[in-house]
Amino acid sequence: MHGRLTGLDFYVPLGALDKAGVAYWDGRPFFRSDVMDEWLAAIGTETFTSTSFSLGVIGFEVSGCTDASALAGRMPKKTRDIGYLLPRGDVLHYGAANT
Repeated sequence: MHGRLTGLDFYVPLGALDKAGVAYWDGRPFFRSDVMDEWLAAIGTETFTSTSFSLGVIGFEVSGCTDASALAGRMPKKTRDIGYLLPRGDVLHYGAANT
């Protein structure tokens, strides 16, 4: 079944990561971790295969930080302090945080 997702927040409590023994902090502000961002991007990409959405954002407390209409279908190219999952047609593109 292929549907359209209107909203989804996926949150992993830091205590759960501690309990699982996952190294999630690499010294950058707000617990930035390329490993965690890639993992969350993979979850978003897999979700997109069965349920489309207009924008995904990845990072620390990103809910409400932007919306698909503000981006107008364009991936931010300069400094990105969060990751973006942005569809173009049926293809989902991932723009990793680069700060």
